[in-house]
Amino acid sequence: MNCLRLDKVCKSYGALQTVREVSLRICPGERVALLGHNGAGKTTLMRMILGLTSITSGTIDVLGHRPGSRTAHALTGFLPESVAFHGALSGREQLHHFARLKSVPVSQADDLLERVGLEHAADRRIHTYSKGMRQRIGLAQALLGKPKLALLDEPTSGLDPISRHEFYDIIDELAARGTAVLLSSHALTELESRTDRIAILSKGRLLADGSLTDLRHRARLPVHIRVTTRRDSAEKIALALGGNRINGASVLLSCPPEDKLSLLERVTGFGDDIRDVDVIPASLEELYRHYSLPEAKGQERTE
Repeated sequence: MNCLRLDKVCKSYGALQTVREVSLRICPGERVALLGHNGAGKTTLMRMILGLTSITSGTIDVLGHRPGSRTAHALTGFLPESVAFHGALSGREQLHHFARLKSVPVSQADDLLERVGLEHAADRRIHTYSKGMRQRIGLAQALLGKPKLALLDEPTSGLDPISRHEFYDIIDELAARGTAVLLSSHALTELESRTDRIAILSKGRLLADGSLTDLRHRARLPVHIRVTTRRDSAEKIALALGGNRINGASVLLSCPPEDKLSLLERVTGFGDDIRDVDVIPASLEELYRHYSLPEAKGQERTE
């Protein structure tokens, strides 16, 4: 069973179409990153999943229920891009309030305060919190009730690098117990190893949906191979393989994905002249540009 199913979902405001026939499936335990420029339709899509924005056409199914229904709300956790809380309340008071609204024991709120690293500041007023601390409160409230579907809109905004790492550890725990996670972010680098699938949205249209391996296979962007050589061998190897010398004792090579193994065989043929080899596939940022730029220019991809 899919935790979330969208079929040809559209949203229009008069003549302006902000979401155009988006179809997407997310299964239990999947972590899906939703990428797109500002105004691509990511937040509108999440609001429709939550039932906060009406659907112009198409269908959305949330764990077998209608978006916005009482059951769908009870099974869904949501962290908006901009979190706002009552500044006069302490973190603990605010989270206890959310727990009561969700009919969840307040002890779970206390456990979550500790899990997101706020136990030391739980009894301070929220108006004294930094942006990152408020974001942690937002994450804790999204996890109340152990949701089966988590929607996270720019969840690492305001978090420092260590906090970002801890955030993704929590997401891994959620997925491990079967929660489906849909998160949007502009922080592409951190998503490469922490999500299962990438969905790329541009001008309301879903341009790509698949694992990094799938997207690389379809895009056929060049693979880069960095070869570290003996210093007196770099020029010889660069000339023989058609690469560019970098920092004296390194050579950077590029080839189509299907030629990677044959090029590596040629590299290893130089024996003791080679000190190290790094294979660098297309990054998520390169893939995002590949799939998004033609749409930005009014073109269509055929992959």
